[in-house]
Amino acid sequence: MTGLLAVLSIILIAIIIVQIGKVTELAAKIRGEEEAEMEINNRNALWSIVFMVVFLIACVVSAVYYKNSILWYGPHTAASAHGGELDSLFNTTLFFTGIVFIVTHILLFWFAYKYRSKKGRKVLYMPHDTRLEIIWTMVPAVVMSFLVIKGLVAWNEVMADVGEDEDYIEIEATGMQFLWTMRYPGPDGALGRKYYKNITAVNALGQDWEDTKNLDDIVSSAAGEVIKLPINKKVRVRITARDVLHNFDLPHFRVKMDAIPGLPTYFAFTPNITTEEYRERLGALDKEGNPLYPEWHEPADPEDAESKARWEEFNFELACAELCGSGHYSMRRVIEVVSEEEWKAWMDEQKSFYLMSIRNTDEDPYKGKLLSVEVQQRSQDFRTAVDQALASDKEEDKIIRLEYVTFETGSAQLTQYANYQLEDLAKVMKSNENIQIAISGHTDNVGEPEANLSLSTARAQTVYDYLTEKGDIEPARLTSAGYGETQPIADNTTEDGRQENRRTEFKIVTQ
Repeated sequence: MTGLLAVLSIILIAIIIVQIGKVTELAAKIRGEEEAEMEINNRNALWSIVFMVVFLIACVVSAVYYKNSILWYGPHTAASAHGGELDSLFNTTLFFTGIVFIVTHILLFWFAYKYRSKKGRKVLYMPHDTRLEIIWTMVPAVVMSFLVIKGLVAWNEVMADVGEDEDYIEIEATGMQFLWTMRYPGPDGALGRKYYKNITAVNALGQDWEDTKNLDDIVSSAAGEVIKLPINKKVRVRITARDVLHNFDLPHFRVKMDAIPGLPTYFAFTPNITTEEYRERLGALDKEGNPLYPEWHEPADPEDAESKARWEEFNFELACAELCGSGHYSMRRVIEVVSEEEWKAWMDEQKSFYLMSIRNTDEDPYKGKLLSVEVQQRSQDFRTAVDQALASDKEEDKIIRLEYVTFETGSAQLTQYANYQLEDLAKVMKSNENIQIAISGHTDNVGEPEANLSLSTARAQTVYDYLTEKGDIEPARLTSAGYGETQPIADNTTEDGRQENRRTEFKIVTQ
């Protein structure tokens, strides 16, 4: 019904305009064409002045009103080290172009008013004179030269690549319909090479697994996963695309670069404010306790007055600034800037894509071999498990399974790679001199209970001997015992359950 009324209103307005035109035409015939023309000229000239005043006032008022939300003044100063230079360049350009904008519009409408047609006025003949043209050419040329030089200085600073000895981290952003896939280097600090012919359903980036730098790389592609960056640490972003043209846009950091298929680009920047600090800036209060930016104190959910304020829900974001297809909007990713310590802790929790998705599959060229990256990952997981056990007050959390301490079948002899985790345990005990542990061996229920008890005892003793002899741990800090099949943790009727029950573990007795 509302739409119908709107259409009828538009039709009625059109009819009124046509009728006014007809009345005006009829009145002109009555008064005479020349007199009517003079009246129209005067009226249009006057209205042009009115329009000029209203238009310029509206431009200034709207710019001031929307300066924080559209022009990004107020709390939206740049969140990166180079952003201030770009904001300064923008302000300088706005200053000069604003002057030209106002002056040219005033002259445009003033000339329309002053030189309107009048009865008896004759056209003034002016001989050719290039002085005005020269002045009008020279002034913009000088201003443009200033802006171009300032722009080149900003370009050279902002677009500079990282130095050879500079401390930075490098990540990779690959745009595809319709998501951003981020790749972080692992402990080796380097990204491995990739090749488009290696792309498969599993290997979406085409990583070359023959390049060992790829083995610890961390890949994040889910839309809900947060991209974390450390504050005050230069970040070099490799920017690529897998299908069509995308654009890597971090507006709060003043970063914007095309992602072009087949032509890698880059951008280096340094975040200089954390997400939490930026939120506090948006939610700041004046001396009287009133919000400095009231719009950021409105509910984040307009339909729920009890929801958190907008400033509390604020996040930096990565967007695609190209119209890359119908799902373009879904490429948004959240960026969180944190302290370097928090970032390192977060990185320690991340898992290598190779180990999670490629290891021991048909795509794995190292199938059946133990790799250094696996040893590093296992060590990291083990240290994390120990830290959690030390921090817990629960008795059951003090028990840690030695996942990779394995033995030859039916024997207490360690397998080829079992010593790596035993060395990790020795390092933990050396770095925590107050720790005392009880080593325990366990079996499934296959075989005679007495044989299982004897085997579990021998295996626990083997771990004890390794730590005291090769690990150089004081014997007083260790005990060992075997429990055979008496303490199962899974169902012995299944192979998986029996595998779980065949284990060696230790309990932190004192810390």
